[in-house]
Amino acid sequence: MKVLVTGGAGYVGSFAARHLVATGHDVVVLDNLCQGHRGAVDPRLLVVGDIGDTELLGNLFDQHQIEAVMHFAAATSVPESVENPRYHYRNNTANTLGLLETMLDHDVRKIVFSSTAATYGSGEGNQTMPLKEDSPKHPVCPYGFSKLAIEWMIQDFCSAYGLSYAILRYFNACGASEDGAHGEDHRPEHHLIPLVISAAMGKREHVELYGDDWDTRDGTCLRDYVHVEDLALAHQIALETCPEPGATADGRIMNVGTGTGNTVMEVVHAVREVSGREVPYRVVGRRSGDPESLVASADRLKALGWQPRFVRIEQIVETAWEWHNSHPDGYGSVD
Repeated sequence: MKVLVTGGAGYVGSFAARHLVATGHDVVVLDNLCQGHRGAVDPRLLVVGDIGDTELLGNLFDQHQIEAVMHFAAATSVPESVENPRYHYRNNTANTLGLLETMLDHDVRKIVFSSTAATYGSGEGNQTMPLKEDSPKHPVCPYGFSKLAIEWMIQDFCSAYGLSYAILRYFNACGASEDGAHGEDHRPEHHLIPLVISAAMGKREHVELYGDDWDTRDGTCLRDYVHVEDLALAHQIALETCPEPGATADGRIMNVGTGTGNTVMEVVHAVREVSGREVPYRVVGRRSGDPESLVASADRLKALGWQPRFVRIEQIVETAWEWHNSHPDGYGSVD
């Protein structure tokens, strides 16, 4: 299949793009390199540009005879979304509207959308784990609302125009390639595993743990950590099983997670075990809006044949440690 991967030089998008190529798909990557990295993607696949440029999108659709879009391009920082919601709604929601309209104008009617567990939030009805796709939606930040609005748009376009879709809500993306060549490089970094590894490497004084009085097995928050290679496989399956476009087109919404979860302190212990180094940390107060636990039910995706290969947190941390240890500046030397 001929696929345009938006945001395909970013963390999850680049893993998905490489996986699609490896499984026989023709891929074009569109990324403005605001958060993505040249070193994360084959330069022969990369077009530097923004999804807000609908003329560019239309040209790519026609030139490459694109059949489907895998849509990752988005601002993803939760703190930034609170400080500057205008940017997140413009960059995420409004630009996706332009993408959907351009798809229809050029008869591209299949989309796989990278959504998030942030659409669930921590409201009433979401205390029972694991979360299922029909669990209540109570986003606690503009980032989560911007993604949920996109989900609604995609479903409305399906009903009105015969668009077919797969929406993947994944939980805590993490890890790196097993060969150590590709990994996580956010600037600034907000994800737990890279922050803990950075503290173990002595690149930061300590890592902050937000509360140790939660009702979990060790008092720290519990999250579902899903390896980025498993995420890439999930996107391939979602693409290949997406209903055919047409008047009766339909779609699927699926969680991606292991269904188990680990606490923040268990991540700290895993980094200590894998690296053989101490991890300086400091317990601080809870963050507003943080849910106590977030764990996915991925039964819908598993019914399509998906199974995570990386189920132990030590496995995930080992790949991340190898990447950060061999690439202390991330993709910096390439960019």
